[in-house]
Amino acid sequence: MAWFTDRNYFLLAVLLYGLSTIYSVFLWRKGFRRDEWVNYILLALGVALHTLAMTKRGLTLHSCPVNNLYEATTFLLWALGLASLVYALMPRFKFLCAFVSPLLFTVGIFALMPSLDPPHGPKPEFSGALRSLHAATILQSYGAFGLGAVAAGLFLMQQHNLKFHKLRAVLSLLPSIQRLEFITFRLVAVGFVLLTIGLVAGWQLPRLAGKPYFSDTKVVWSALLWLVYLELLVARQFFGRSNRKFATGVLIAFALLLLTFWITNLYSALHQP
Repeated sequence: MAWFTDRNYFLLAVLLYGLSTIYSVFLWRKGFRRDEWVNYILLALGVALHTLAMTKRGLTLHSCPVNNLYEATTFLLWALGLASLVYALMPRFKFLCAFVSPLLFTVGIFALMPSLDPPHGPKPEFSGALRSLHAATILQSYGAFGLGAVAAGLFLMQQHNLKFHKLRAVLSLLPSIQRLEFITFRLVAVGFVLLTIGLVAGWQLPRLAGKPYFSDTKVVWSALLWLVYLELLVARQFFGRSNRKFATGVLIAFALLLLTFWITNLYSALHQP
């Protein structure tokens, strides 16, 4: 049937992310003192429909669906949602769903704007396994950075609770402040490695004449992002930056990523069909 298109499947996924967001509000109000599976199931159903939408788009294009801003955004959200589901299988990490679902919902609404998904013109010149590796690792690195930002936000929340509301911190089902700091650092480190692999893979891709790699807007932006996360990791690991400053830096870095990703993609000659 004509209604069962990839965009409509993604719309259903975004609606489920919205329901998960509404349920998350109740978990926040209860201070995460209840361990509920409802939010996990809602998010899992959303990711399942999201996966179906991407699969249908990929089969139509016969390639990894990252040819315009809509496709790149949905791939990024899918990587973040899938990663959160995997981590949330561990009992002490189920809280991630309540913080990831609002992000998936709000960015998903933005991705549904018709202007982000124009009809496909000529296919990009580069294709094959190397291009898939480049796209997958770059977007998965964004997912890891997003989860790192979630963990950083929870770290700051727990630190605040321990300082001003000790009973709330004790009753909360959130992980300990030490574990949150450990998780934040590891997620950022994993994202940094994936971003490095993606940039190296992109450097090896064949390009159209007159489109140099290192002068492209998106490549310059990605290189600056790589330097930002490198500075965060090095300062935390070797120069004794405090956990609070590290967590704050991770949150700011990911906020800048979200705010500038779309703009740089639109002005990138290498990333336009």
